[in-house]
Amino acid sequence: MAIIPFDDRDGVIWFDGEMVEWRSAKVHMLNHGLHYASSVFEGERAYNGQIFESEWHTRRFRESARILDFQIPYTDEELIAAKQQVLEASGIIDGYIRPVAWRGSEMMAVSAQHATTHVAIAAWEWP
Repeated sequence: MAIIPFDDRDGVIWFDGEMVEWRSAKVHMLNHGLHYASSVFEGERAYNGQIFESEWHTRRFRESARILDFQIPYTDEELIAAKQQVLEASGIIDGYIRPVAWRGSEMMAVSAQHATTHVAIAAWEWP
């Protein structure tokens, strides 16, 4: 079985409110999330096209960001809709959904209160 790298797949990713081609979803390597671990993620499953406990995962995602002292710039309803949109646009029935949020590259210091918060949501098949 050949392994398909995660940066070289077909599909779409919801990136800061826009659907982008999978291979075009890129971030600069000098971002706060990478250098200071100011990022959060969730791991969610979809069965028969429905995301399991999506509302609960979304609340936990937001709470994780709050603990790191940054805010997710989308409502829970927007995030839940975006996750479903990614699933449908990708034609995934049974899969894995990965929302991730991170602080951007405006500041490179421990405190990054003025860095932009970015959000992306990807999904892939996982039978």
